[in-house]
Amino acid sequence: MTELVTFGETMAVLSSTRTGPLRHAESLRLGIAGAESNVAIGVRRLGREAAWIGRVGDDELGRRIVRELRGEQLDLRGVRVDGDAPTGLMIKERRSSATTAVLYYRRGSAGSRLRPADLDSDLVAGARILHCTGITPALSASAREATFAAVEVARGAGALVSFDPNHRAALWTAAEAAGIFRDLTAKADFVLAGEPEAEMILGARLAPDEAARRIARLGPSHAIVKLGARGAVACADGESRSAPALRVRATDPVGAGDAFAAGYLAALLAGEDAAAALAAGCTVGAWAVTVDGDWEGLPRTEELSRLDADAGEVQR
Repeated sequence: MTELVTFGETMAVLSSTRTGPLRHAESLRLGIAGAESNVAIGVRRLGREAAWIGRVGDDELGRRIVRELRGEQLDLRGVRVDGDAPTGLMIKERRSSATTAVLYYRRGSAGSRLRPADLDSDLVAGARILHCTGITPALSASAREATFAAVEVARGAGALVSFDPNHRAALWTAAEAAGIFRDLTAKADFVLAGEPEAEMILGARLAPDEAARRIARLGPSHAIVKLGARGAVACADGESRSAPALRVRATDPVGAGDAFAAGYLAALLAGEDAAAALAAGCTVGAWAVTVDGDWEGLPRTEELSRLDADAGEVQR
């Protein structure tokens, strides 16, 4: 059994190595990123088994993705190589010391061509948790069908379903996304939403703790509202909980939500309760923002207690 299975699009990433408009960049750093594979990497680094399902192009960028994910010891038996479409690309611009802009070049990409037939049903059915996001159904009609197909396979096999709306305004409007988010929320056991996404699901802006309670009424046993630097709140098994964020010097905020999901789900897989999972999500999210990159800063289990924003010592 693979403990966690994720699926979606992982892209190549070009990141400016200097702060300022991209047009002035003299060099770009090549990496990879994808919300679902970020979560899988985070869970794997915390000692749990994790798999990623997706499509990559038959190109050097696709090969880079496979190499990196294999290096993180993910189960990649569900990866498909598409000879007719390129690997998607994301460009990150550090516009100022406080602002990061993300540009996508993923229309018609291999990842957007994900379809139900690409799913390894045995892999999905054998998972303890299937984790999906609201990004994948925004990519294309076939990717949307694959999302709902994966959820139904997981539910039919008794696996738990985790859903992070992870809204991408560049892919679809809030109005288009809201109905899909509500449908997936009703089918999920765990929902991990940011405040704007909670508002999209509920159709109203509510205080975070009330939003979590209202989302839980739609079906999930754990409804979490992520609050960034203010921590997170949850309604888990009918009880309201909260956890503060850790105070850190943020370097790169991209990927913080994925890191939170990785910490939360890894804790549940380890048998921890909702309060411990909420705290773990906040800790792993804090680790992620202290390092450049979407997933590079994700911690290993033995590092979780080492995060101290005021400590500047060298560990020997």
